[in-house]
Amino acid sequence: MDTVLAVAPEGTAAALLLRPWTDDDIPAMLAAHRDPVMRRWLRHPITTAEQARHVVERRQADGRAATRFSFAVLETVDGVAGTLVGSVSIRGLDGAALTGETGEVGYWVASSARGRGIAPRALSALCDWAFRSPRIRPLERLHLIHAVGNQASCRVAEKANFALSAVLPPLPPEFPQDGHLHIRARTEAA
Repeated sequence: MDTVLAVAPEGTAAALLLRPWTDDDIPAMLAAHRDPVMRRWLRHPITTAEQARHVVERRQADGRAATRFSFAVLETVDGVAGTLVGSVSIRGLDGAALTGETGEVGYWVASSARGRGIAPRALSALCDWAFRSPRIRPLERLHLIHAVGNQASCRVAEKANFALSAVLPPLPPEFPQDGHLHIRARTEAA
């Protein structure tokens, strides 16, 4: 996958670059995953360089197969990519897990970059790109699911035009808490 997405600066917020993951991102990915707040909400936090390398390789393979796209999110200044600040991804594009017309998005933002609007801006860019991308069966909607207690994710969903659709019951062991299902329909894409 060689897709790169650019997000223009907004107000005082820096521009963003969404690009494929590389091995050079492993140290920053590991540092971000050490954050206890992020570890609380992630289903599979990364704790070793070997795990991070495996994730990068898997994301690259998924991109080549066009079943999942995962982007490293970097802030840019004067067109120069800087620090890794997060991740956005979309999965379920092969139709195996969902209907083929529905994908699921995910994201995280490093603790040092939170509160600057990075997640909703990066997520909106990903959604717009996904809805525009040619597919045999066009995407009609995207799902965003998070634990009910994760209020920050509710705010991100709202800012990225995902409407709260349902409260989902727990599905232990993978999902031990109630969840919120937010949906963004194709018609809401820019």
